[in-house]
Amino acid sequence: MAVSLAGCGKKDAAPTAAKSTNPPSTSGNPLTAPVDYLGAVGKAQKLATKTVDLTSLNQAIRQFHAGEDRFPKDLNELVAEGYLPRLPAAPPGTRLEYNAARGEVRLLRP
Repeated sequence: MAVSLAGCGKKDAAPTAAKSTNPPSTSGNPLTAPVDYLGAVGKAQKLATKTVDLTSLNQAIRQFHAGEDRFPKDLNELVAEGYLPRLPAAPPGTRLEYNAARGEVRLLRP
């Protein structure tokens, strides 16, 4: 009998809605939807380019290390030795930083 009474307690009428921690990225206005969309596409393309460029650089550094048994002295050595056709350009407002001791490349904002 106690078990059946325990399940009969008062329940909330409506479950609480999950709060979003992300601010809305668009205004929700149908008139500005095309502009919002193009802005989102541009941001996504820049992020994808950054990711691909860093990935290709890091892969070339690993290949160089495997073949030469050392890290390149600078990123230009990857091009000179044929591991990359050319160095990728850093996205606007950033610069590439290479640590020759660890063989790591990072994007920095000056």
